[in-house]
Amino acid sequence: MTKLSERLYSLRKERNLTQLLAAEGMGIPFSTYRRYEKKEREPDVSVLVQIADFYDVSLDYLVGRSEKRER
Repeated sequence: MTKLSERLYSLRKERNLTQLLAAEGMGIPFSTYRRYEKKEREPDVSVLVQIADFYDVSLDYLVGRSEKRER
């Protein structure tokens, strides 16, 4: 899911968030979120939903299956 890490980074930067603030907002550990952005780990489906909800984008957009952000 290379596209996922790119999308996480760009969505976070658009909102001027640190990795720590993004992780806290999603309710996941900072180290886990950092690993998602660094392509060291992939989230399970329930976490993908949390991330998509936090950034208000569709799951397809988040994982790179679509360029449409709307849910």
